Amino acid sequence: MLQFTDAEQERIKHTVQQAEQGTKGEIVPMIVPASAFYREAGYRTGLILALLMLAVLLTLEMYWLPWGWHAGNAGWLMLAVVVAYGIGQWLGTVPTIIRLVTSRERMTYKVQVRAEQAFYQHGLHNTKDRTGILILVSLLERRVHVLADKGINDRVPPDTWDGLVSGILDGIRTEHATDAICEAIMKCGALLAQVSPAGSGNNPDELPDTLIQEP
Repeated sequence: MLQFTDAEQERIKHTVQQAEQGTKGEIVPMIVPASAFYREAGYRTGLILALLMLAVLLTLEMYWLPWGWHAGNAGWLMLAVVVAYGIGQWLGTVPTIIRLVTSRERMTYKVQVRAEQAFYQHGLHNTKDRTGILILVSLLERRVHVLADKGINDRVPPDTWDGLVSGILDGIRTEHATDAICEAIMKCGALLAQVSPAGSGNNPDELPDTLIQEP
């Protein structure tokens, strides 16, 4: 899993504080290893390997069944298929395999649901002017989801966050995750300063500025 040093976490925290100075918005960055368990990936991979093993053994029947079928050979055939299924179940827990056998639509949906859960779990819906904004990075799915509360969403077009998302993903791919996240936070702050400026009155810090990391 992507890990941040204490210095990197402090840098992200300082960036959030700096980005929030000109806006009522509250920016919360969050990293999760995955947005779902994807248990079906194990079932699918196991089934694929079991069927593949069965097909191979039946195709090569003349080599491993020179004396024809009997109960013992049928037992070995079933054992090989079961073992192949078990190996597939284990492989279905590997991130690369999960991404291979799970549709993009399902992963996108799971990340969206995880972001919605985190939004309420960490109190982003409790800001006075409904200006909380979550930047969720889900590592297994290699996706970023930006979720803004009503006070922000009503003032920006739907594709506003696309640039932030692509920038963070590019940074993770090139091993510059901290730089990319900080840059996205500053861009988010600049945008929020336009649609929800801090004004001349008091601008309380309603949410923690630290990076949320879940094991």
